[in-house]
Amino acid sequence: MNSYENPLVGRYSSKEMNFNWSPQKKFSTWRRLWIALAQAEQELGLKQITSSQIQQMREHVNSINWEVAAAKEKELRHDVMAHIHAFGTQCPEAMPIIHLGATSCYVGDNTDLIQVRDGLVIVRNQLLLLIQALKNNALQYKDIPTLGYTHYQPAQLTTVGKRMTLWLQDFLFDLEQIDNLIERLPFLGVKGTTGTQASFLSLFDGDHEKCKQLDKRVAELMGFADKTIGVSGQTYTRKLDYFVLSAMSGVAQSGQKMATDIRLLMNLREIDEPFEEKQVGSSAMAYKRNPMRSERICSLARFAISLTDNGAHTHANQWFERTLDDSANRRLSLPQSFLTVDVILRLAINVMTNIRVWPYVIRKNVNAELPFMATENILMEAVKAGGDRQHLHEVIREHSMEAARQIKSEGKENDLLERIKNDKAFAVIHDSLDRMVDPINYVGRSPQQVVEFLQEHVDPVLS
Repeated sequence: MNSYENPLVGRYSSKEMNFNWSPQKKFSTWRRLWIALAQAEQELGLKQITSSQIQQMREHVNSINWEVAAAKEKELRHDVMAHIHAFGTQCPEAMPIIHLGATSCYVGDNTDLIQVRDGLVIVRNQLLLLIQALKNNALQYKDIPTLGYTHYQPAQLTTVGKRMTLWLQDFLFDLEQIDNLIERLPFLGVKGTTGTQASFLSLFDGDHEKCKQLDKRVAELMGFADKTIGVSGQTYTRKLDYFVLSAMSGVAQSGQKMATDIRLLMNLREIDEPFEEKQVGSSAMAYKRNPMRSERICSLARFAISLTDNGAHTHANQWFERTLDDSANRRLSLPQSFLTVDVILRLAINVMTNIRVWPYVIRKNVNAELPFMATENILMEAVKAGGDRQHLHEVIREHSMEAARQIKSEGKENDLLERIKNDKAFAVIHDSLDRMVDPINYVGRSPQQVVEFLQEHVDPVLS
């Protein structure tokens, strides 16, 4: 308890995402990359690499000798060389050929890309769970009229389910970006110290075709068949990191937008996020039910969004074929971006799976505003029944102003409909007033839009 612990690791994120960015995953992947390199070099004719060397390496791929590696790094001040020596102590026969022809970024950058790809798959799976939860809720509440808000002022009615499709659509767009990255993310491959493959050209006695085959074969062995980056310096372009951080930011933006709406709706008492039986809302105010999950989503989202600028500056500040001022930065920004989005999505799934909607409160809030919204329809029906449009417009205006004054200055309920019902000018439509102010008549195509959107855009993704 005497040292700092990153809350993303110790408090919030999942075991699955934590493992993806763990030292065990990182350094065992380095070893897998060294094995893949040796295998491909042997297949292409390097006689100094034997099958027994490769087998010895395979036997120790996951058994990292941490203390040896740490001692060597303290001595050499170079993490890759430290782990080469640590691996070599476990497989001494293979020591002479580990990392043959490669540079540090062969293991460093390729491992980063593997962790990014695997992290994207985890994010994708969580997005699908959230999309399913949102779909279920949108369908369940598609017919419940609720106040729409523009400028956070009451506007035309929508439905609870229709509002949820707005959140859902954002996450669908995020899924498209994630899928695109998973599909197109390239492997650095085997490019050498400045991206020219000069060391491998030397190993293969000037055989350019074998250098190309080596690059392709290693990528294939590591799960990136036909997807090596076209050209590179020593590193893959940090533009790719920016694209990845932008996609993570997009998910965070969608999460914060949804969570902010939920926080505002909780203030109106129309919706509640989950609240456990023994959960405490406030240490002082025992009655409180704070939207702590949604607030946490918003808090973490701001952090994830901020990392996009970090990626942009890191890419822009790279010099020529490589500089090392990206390294320490990327050790923070890439893992923390994924860990943060992992938490956001799991919180969002929890909220949307267990959300409570309160129809009676929603209807009460609708009834407080609907009389004003209904006045145009009331006016049209009265005119159609033979009334004088100009006279009726003035009568409605006077009643509306007085009803609004009493609401604001005296805290009374909206009595506009009662005023109209009691006014002889509208006697011809008194019997149909209740029908004219049924909220469902003011939601437009909201229920139909929900069904159409789910069928056309969501179901194909979930199928």
